[in-house]
Amino acid sequence: MKPAAMRIHMRCAARPALYLTISAALGACAVGPDFQAPAAPVVAQYTAGVQPQITAESRGAGGVAQQFDAGMDIPAQWWQLFHSAQLDALVRTALANSPQIAQAKATLRQASATLQAETGAARYPRADLQLGGARQQIDTTALGIPNVPQAGPFNLYNASLNVSYTIDAFGANSRMLEGLQAQAQNQAEELLAARLALAGNVVTAAIRQAALQAQIASTLQMLQLQHQQLAIMLQLLAAGGIAERDLKNQRALVAQSEAGLPGLQQQMAQLTHQLAVYLGQAPGAAALTPINLDALTLPQRLPLSLPAALARQRPDIRAAEATLHQASAQVGVATAGLYPQLTLSGSAGAEQTHIADIANSLNVWSVGLKLMQPLFHGGELRAKKRSAVAAYDAAAAGYQQTVLQALQQVADSLRALEHDALALQARTQAAENSRDSLAITLKQYQAGGVSHLSLLDAQRQSLQNELDRTVAQAARYSDTAALLQALGGGWWNEAGAAPDPH
Repeated sequence: MKPAAMRIHMRCAARPALYLTISAALGACAVGPDFQAPAAPVVAQYTAGVQPQITAESRGAGGVAQQFDAGMDIPAQWWQLFHSAQLDALVRTALANSPQIAQAKATLRQASATLQAETGAARYPRADLQLGGARQQIDTTALGIPNVPQAGPFNLYNASLNVSYTIDAFGANSRMLEGLQAQAQNQAEELLAARLALAGNVVTAAIRQAALQAQIASTLQMLQLQHQQLAIMLQLLAAGGIAERDLKNQRALVAQSEAGLPGLQQQMAQLTHQLAVYLGQAPGAAALTPINLDALTLPQRLPLSLPAALARQRPDIRAAEATLHQASAQVGVATAGLYPQLTLSGSAGAEQTHIADIANSLNVWSVGLKLMQPLFHGGELRAKKRSAVAAYDAAAAGYQQTVLQALQQVADSLRALEHDALALQARTQAAENSRDSLAITLKQYQAGGVSHLSLLDAQRQSLQNELDRTVAQAARYSDTAALLQALGGGWWNEAGAAPDPH
């Protein structure tokens, strides 16, 4: 994958002997590079080795096999693939109320208004009406006319219409507007990127919040069982049924579980606060009820765009391309600064000593043509051009880095989903074995074959395995959202989306 090489050339020839004959038609000519979109990444697949086509399957919630489909498109509201009305409401609220989105929209409006202002200034002549009046005294002796009687002070009124237009003979204005248009495009892509990132953050935070809620509930249940075990072991120690070492081990287990609980609760509080900020609310404004993890539907078919299409889909890549386009245009602006500049000007008006006479006469006018050719600026202009070329090279490298990071994110998500499915399969098997073991232990306890302590231990082991399965289940949901986000989020399928310029 290589960005297009910068080809600096002139679209029209410019010779010193023709400077004074250049007309406004030459405004279409522009020196500097003609921007070409970088070529798409030339890679066959995202990951090294065999790229996964379908994931492992396991029983229970979130255990379906996921198939990667290159022909499937991403919906604009991609988070709706989880079929959760509560999750959908969270994302929509965030997109509507987030100050981050409002800031990106305002920045886009600013860039668009700047483009409109500079377009009007560069494309059209400038006309200004000037009105003025002054009280004057003229000393004829100072003018070299000693024998003329001195006139008294008088009023002088003037009105004039001044028109000027700079001919864009070498494309300085055209390249400047090209750069501003690219800057506006960059801000439009940044807005899309901000919406995509916000939606992904809300989905991920909501899933983690649900998983933490399940972890906290399971930890509390395990603590209750461990305390019951500790009480029984105290009785056994008093009766001489166990050694004191066993009691100390149980107390250490209880203390370890209790020590882990505040950390989980702190993570839960931080996620709740963060989710509130995503929604545009103060952290303490309202309590957010966590979603039910088991109520989410894991998408069975997942889109997998080709690497070559990724650059046309990801807003951050498109924003980096717009930055590269802007840098290319700046090279043209710096190059045009080395060439002459032609300015046409004209004015017409009246100067009278009585204000009533201004509207009845036109006694002052002028028409001019100004040519400015830079001769010596101490190396400033060529240094500016070298600086612009270096900025282009930096933008090209930044574009390459953005594409590589995008490919990495998709590759990481693919492997994560592959390994998440295997982990959930193993956790599901462990949870099922623990449930079967608990059922056997319960029957033995009812028959008097095992102690209450053994039953409590079996219940604790079963809870721990269920908790581990919940964590693995949440990872599948989170990494599914990460893949959909890494592929661009389907913004192009939203009503009113701007067409792809490529």
